[in-house]
Amino acid sequence: MAPKYARPQAPITGNWPSGAAYQLQPKASVPDVTQLKWQEFFTDPKLQQIIETALRNNRDLRIAILNVEKARALYGIQWSELLPVINAQGEFIKQRSSSDFVLPGYSNISKQYSVDLSIASWEIDFFGRIRSLSKQALEEYLGTEEARRSAQITLLSEVARAYMIIAADQSSLHLARSTLVAQEGAYNLVARKFKAMLVNQADLYRAQTQVDTALGDLVRYTQQIAKDKNALNLLVGSEVPENLLPIGLESIKSPMDIFPGLSSDVLLRRPDIILAEHQLIGAYANIGAARAAFFPSISLTSTLGTASSQFTNLFSSGRGTWSFVPQVALPIFNPNTWFSYRVSESERKIALAQYEKAIQTAFREVADVLAVQGTVDQQIAVQQSMVESAQRIYQISSKRYANGIDSYLSVLDAQRSLYRAQLELIYMQLSKSVNKVKAYAVLGGGAWDGVEGRSRSGNRDLLQEEAITFLYAEKSSGAQK
Repeated sequence: MAPKYARPQAPITGNWPSGAAYQLQPKASVPDVTQLKWQEFFTDPKLQQIIETALRNNRDLRIAILNVEKARALYGIQWSELLPVINAQGEFIKQRSSSDFVLPGYSNISKQYSVDLSIASWEIDFFGRIRSLSKQALEEYLGTEEARRSAQITLLSEVARAYMIIAADQSSLHLARSTLVAQEGAYNLVARKFKAMLVNQADLYRAQTQVDTALGDLVRYTQQIAKDKNALNLLVGSEVPENLLPIGLESIKSPMDIFPGLSSDVLLRRPDIILAEHQLIGAYANIGAARAAFFPSISLTSTLGTASSQFTNLFSSGRGTWSFVPQVALPIFNPNTWFSYRVSESERKIALAQYEKAIQTAFREVADVLAVQGTVDQQIAVQQSMVESAQRIYQISSKRYANGIDSYLSVLDAQRSLYRAQLELIYMQLSKSVNKVKAYAVLGGGAWDGVEGRSRSGNRDLLQEEAITFLYAEKSSGAQK
C-alpha cells in the first residue's frame, strides 16, 4: 500500500562553488574526510584525551544514546504486533443457580475448572497496515541512530573549538601580560622625564592610562579563560585537569588538512541528511498504513484448553475445548480515515521539504568553510605583515620619543596599533584552526568505529535484525533476573 520510495534529486549543483575565494584543487597528500577517524584528524594528544573523556561523560550524548535505545524498543513494540499474543489462563467458577432452573434432585451449586491457551483478537495483516507502521518505526529507529552520530560529531567539534578558544585566550593573556610590562617600562621612562621637567603632565597621565588599560585586559582575559574552562568542563562532563589544558595557540598541534572532493555528493553522507531521509521514508510508510485503513481488517480470536466440573478430571480424556472466531470488519463510513490519509500525504510533503532544506543548509555550510579555507592563509599573511610593520613603527616611535624628537602621542598611537594587530593575528590563527574542525563536522565527521562515513543505515536489514536480536536478548535477560 505504501508508495514506492525513490531518493529525490538533490536541490543543489553537483559541484562546489567556484571563484576567487575558493581553492578546490585536489591534493594527493590530503586524505578523504569520509575515511578519516577522529583520532587521526585531531592530532594533538592532549585534545585526544579530552575528547575521549567527553565521549564517555557528556550528558547530551548520553541522552542521544538513550533515545536510540528507546526508539529501538518502540520499533520492537510495533514489529511484535505482527505476531499473535498467546496467553495461558486458568479459571475456577463456582456459582449457585435458582431452584426454579434446576431439576429436582440436582444440586443448584455448580463448579467449573478450566485451563486454556488463547489468542485474543490477533489482526492478520493482509493489507500491510501493521507492516507499514513497523517500517515507519524502523525508520525512526534508524533516524535516532543518525541523531546519535550527529550528536557525537557536534560534541567533538565543540570540545575542539572550546579547547582552541582557551589556547587563543591564553595567547591573548600572554600578550596582555607582556604589554603590561612594556607599558610599565614606558611609564617609568615618562615619569623620569617628568621629574626632569622634560615632558608635561599630560604625557604622564597618558602613560598611566596605557598601564591601566593593559592591566584591565590582563584581568579580562583571566576572567575569560576561567569561563572558557567552565564551558569545556560542561562539554566534557567532568573537570579537565590543568595539565591537559593548552598554554597558547603555539602549544597545540593543528588538525589535519582535509579536502571534500570535487563533488557535492559527499553531503549525502552527513548524519543529519541521512536522518532527514529516514524521516521521509517513514512518511512514505505512514501513507501505506493510511491506505490500508480503507480495506477490511481481519482478526482472529481462538482458544484451546480443557474444562471439567472436578479438578481431578481436568486433564482427563474427553474434557478438551476449543473455539475459533475469525472476524472481518469492513469500513463503510469513517471520515477519520480520509482525514488521516490526507494528513499522511501532507506529512510526506513536509518531510520532503525538510530533506531538501537539510541538503541546501549543508551545502551552504560547506561552501562557507571552503571560502574561509581558500582565503584564511592570505589573511594571516597580510596580518603578519601588519604586525611586523606596526612593531617597527612602535620601535622607531619609542626611540624618537626617548631622544626627544617626537611626542608621546605618536608612541601611544603606535603601541595601540601594534596591540590590535597582534590580537587580530591571534584570532585569525584561531579562525583557521576552528575552520578545520568545522570542515570535519560539516563533511559528515569521517568514519566511526571502522565504519565509513556514509553510515550503516544503508543496510536496513542488518539493523532490523540487530534490533530484534537486542529485544529478545533484553527479554531473556529480564526473565533470568
